[in-house]
Amino acid sequence: MLESWRWYGPYDKISLAEIAQTGASGIVTALHEIPYGEIWPVETIKARKAQIAGDTSLALHWEVVESLPIHEDIKKGTGDLSTLFANYRQSLANLAAAGIYTVCYNFMPLLDWTRTRLDTPVARGGTSLRFSAPQMAAFELFMMKREAAEADYPEEVRREAAVWFQSSDEKDRQVLLDSIMAGLPGAYDRYDVKGLQTALQRYDGIGRDELRANYARFLSEVIPTAEELGMRLCVHPDDPPRNILGLPRIVSCEDDIAWILGQQDERANGLTLCSGSLGANPKNDVPAIARRFADRIHFAHLRNVRKDADGSFEEAAHLDGDTDMVSLISALLDEEKRRRDEGRKDNVIPFRPDHGHELLSDIGRGTHPGYPLIGRMRGLAELRGIVRALSHERVSFG
Repeated sequence: MLESWRWYGPYDKISLAEIAQTGASGIVTALHEIPYGEIWPVETIKARKAQIAGDTSLALHWEVVESLPIHEDIKKGTGDLSTLFANYRQSLANLAAAGIYTVCYNFMPLLDWTRTRLDTPVARGGTSLRFSAPQMAAFELFMMKREAAEADYPEEVRREAAVWFQSSDEKDRQVLLDSIMAGLPGAYDRYDVKGLQTALQRYDGIGRDELRANYARFLSEVIPTAEELGMRLCVHPDDPPRNILGLPRIVSCEDDIAWILGQQDERANGLTLCSGSLGANPKNDVPAIARRFADRIHFAHLRNVRKDADGSFEEAAHLDGDTDMVSLISALLDEEKRRRDEGRKDNVIPFRPDHGHELLSDIGRGTHPGYPLIGRMRGLAELRGIVRALSHERVSFG
């Protein structure tokens, strides 16, 4: 497995030299400065690739694109779709021309990953990301005033939401809004409550079936080109794996993944195995999902979450939480061996340590939420230990 690291390019407060010291060699990044829907010029791609590889002593290379974003019009099925699809295909061709073949993307409408607090204290010091179902309900019911939200939360959660809201002040509510907005990638546009209400109105009438149809159209438009180019597109699961703000989520469970991969039954139509996103759904057996879809896993995000009965969860340390990380990594190593035995060139699965705790000198540094240096380096070291131990076991015992 190839150790990789997410880097936000010029927006990142963590330098390439620091990343090299973690031991990772594959860089996972994107051209965040380019607006959604526009073509990624091959010259710009090559310039960023050269920047990453420029200091040869660091031994870094651009391994995975995360992400080549999908314009909201594609998700809504509106606007000049032919141009948007053509631009996406051209960006894929330009990435292939620059020697970059793996693209992670998501199909979450409007919002990316969503948390309600970014600095929840953890045992023995440090902080983590947390999703509180009562606080999310308070946001939807009392700040957004979305009437249909009542049906999305059980009575006990709604009761706790009311208690939180009544005891909160404007600062608390602003922190909640800022936390929910923090997962947005790209140029970091943010909504206030009114702006978010307006943005949500553009999704009126788009339910699960409509979003699925728009996704199937996207796949039919881009996967044949990706297959011809030798590209590997890999969808990232929904985070959290549940409807948010009335917006449908359609990449949340094993059945969803089976449907997606069946739309275009080509190797180019693949999966980013995110153990944290899938692990937040109590119905998901993440190692079992990895084994079922192993042939189509082109990239992995390895992290862990600890779930509560009310639908809340928080980021656990990488080897703690509810997902058996040893079993999961074993499944990925088995798949790598199978590919080697078949003689496949794509026989190494890149992975990165996902959302880490803020620890030690991470505190106050102002890195992207969930992407501190020390916390992720700790996670990478722990994951590396599992990979080495399991690999040794396979060599020693055949």
